[in-house]
Amino acid sequence: MVSIALAGGGTAGHTSPLIATAKAVLERADADIVCIGTARGLETRVIPEAGLELKLIDPVPLPRTVNLDLLKLPVTLTRSVRQASRVLKEARADVLVGFGGYVSIPAYLAARLARIPVVVHEANKLPGIANRIGARFAAYVGVTFPETVLPGGQLVGMPMRRSIAHPTVDAGEARAFFGLQPDRPTLLVSGGSQGARSINEAVENARDEILAAGIQILHVLGPKNFTDEHVPVRGESGAEYRPVEFVTDMAVAYAAADLMLGRAGAGTVMETAVSGVPVIFVPFPHGNGEQGRNAAQLVEAGAGLLVADSELSAARLTTLVLDTFGDPERLATMSATCRGTYPSDAAEVLADAVLRVAADRKVN
Repeated sequence: MVSIALAGGGTAGHTSPLIATAKAVLERADADIVCIGTARGLETRVIPEAGLELKLIDPVPLPRTVNLDLLKLPVTLTRSVRQASRVLKEARADVLVGFGGYVSIPAYLAARLARIPVVVHEANKLPGIANRIGARFAAYVGVTFPETVLPGGQLVGMPMRRSIAHPTVDAGEARAFFGLQPDRPTLLVSGGSQGARSINEAVENARDEILAAGIQILHVLGPKNFTDEHVPVRGESGAEYRPVEFVTDMAVAYAAADLMLGRAGAGTVMETAVSGVPVIFVPFPHGNGEQGRNAAQLVEAGAGLLVADSELSAARLTTLVLDTFGDPERLATMSATCRGTYPSDAAEVLADAVLRVAADRKVN
């Protein structure tokens, strides 16, 4: 029996590869799995829903300016490291796998203090501070993009659910699942697990023209944006706008889509590419520009489109959607290019690496 702890949370960009890796480990070995997260993230919902045990510690945000949080940092970090140490000790962890985010720094440091080997997976092209720290003493470092620079980084791709990497539902079935017409061209809209106000507003204002062109819309708004006012709307063409709060298995949404509008988080970029869904990327306008970098290879290959958040308007969106759907040959070429761009076996490769590291510890 091997015991594995996995740390990551906040958004789907951290929780999705964590869950995929945990599932791949369980397919390969008799393992005890414990996940470490914080109460502030999506992990409180999706990790238990995946049937995995979740232990919570206090988050340790790293302030970018001199403020009260910075002065509190030594105290909060020490407390969180102790909490993570307790989780690792109770689990008798043979290895800690970290995916970044607020929870990972204290988990990495706790593992270091306990001499538990660390495996790091970095989702983005530009690594975050947590993974830059963890990679310095990690036994194995997996990266999603070949351009990512981390000590010892090995290109594995993005761990993703088996249902995405190996889909079992076709487009007609997926559309019917959401109450859409099986044979009608479909635009999927999603701003990620947290939603995206600029995307939602552009879609709301462009909706009628897109429906009039016979294109149906599946709109994943995110829990914080979904209200009682979001109801299905049928256009004169018969095409329907179908808003939903959240999709538990995005593989079904990807299968339903011919084209997607969304952010360019690493998870979205990789999952849509493997699924063969071209995307109109609207990178998150804040931070260090990592989302634009994530989408760059697909955009340069002609497999995706990119619009700055400040330039996204109803008119721009309508033109892009109608022009893309109006050229079926181009859309098919974009889809084929997507499928051939990135590896689809990252969860299996990373799980094998985790089990090797755990086995080496038991031997030594």
